Amino acid sequence: MSRKHPVIAVTGSSGAGTSTVKRAFENIFRREKITAAIIEGDSLHSLDRMEFRAAVAEAAKAGNHSFSHFGPEANHFDKIEETFKQYSETGTCKRRYYVHSDEEAELHKKHFSLTDLKPGQFTPWENIEENSDLLFYEGLHGLATDGDIDAGRHVDLGIGVVPVVNLEWIQKIHRDKAERGYSAEATVDTILRRMPDYVKFITPQFSRTHINFQRVATVDTSNPFIARDIPTLDESFVVIRFNKYLLQSDYIDLRYYLDMIPDSFMSRANTLVVPGGKMSLAMELILTPILHDMIESKHKKIFE
Repeated sequence: MSRKHPVIAVTGSSGAGTSTVKRAFENIFRREKITAAIIEGDSLHSLDRMEFRAAVAEAAKAGNHSFSHFGPEANHFDKIEETFKQYSETGTCKRRYYVHSDEEAELHKKHFSLTDLKPGQFTPWENIEENSDLLFYEGLHGLATDGDIDAGRHVDLGIGVVPVVNLEWIQKIHRDKAERGYSAEATVDTILRRMPDYVKFITPQFSRTHINFQRVATVDTSNPFIARDIPTLDESFVVIRFNKYLLQSDYIDLRYYLDMIPDSFMSRANTLVVPGGKMSLAMELILTPILHDMIESKHKKIFE
């Protein structure tokens, strides 16, 4: 890990809500005048949309009904680790973008001077901006391991976003319908196909993070496949788990959080529970001093 060129990784599965954490970081970056180089996890898939669909069909013909975006066959785990390593050593690296929509395609065509770029494709690789303060990754595999590959060994601050699984599925079903037009049945098929890779490659990351934010609904989510709406933040608690190294540092002040966040409480010595509506406040209270120190003292490590 590097204090001279810090790497932050926010990781969570599809539909987990990593964008909420990303917005909290963006607020801190703006307020603290931190220049972050952004890496989107989707950009490090190894297959574009059409290639992925073809690979799923080919795998199914061979009897493999578990080929998914969660596993190493559809991702450049090696490039994730290489990107983090290069940045931590040099303060620079390359990146590209995965095009999600027609609007993104138009923006990237202008930026890269391209005439043809469609949703589901990747942009060309380019160098990140010069003189960034840190690298910020948000995606599926910020602390992924596979054999000798270990992306997390180059991460200075790892954040997990982990709703209880029924809530995660409700969020994904509703998001896929609203944003992509998928039926609930199609999304359930995707969830089932991904399950082996989810267990093997997604969940182990959350034992390696410095902090996990897990949203727990206070309403009935026992059958996520028929839920008519997503439980709101006010219908939730957020369980925040700190790892032992972070708790031993000077950055975490549990008494301060309890004073600042109404109705918060400790459920274990390493676990803070806050009302769902205070999730963003809790994130900014916890993360701001860590990021501030990253910028103020770039020549020492925060965590061993």
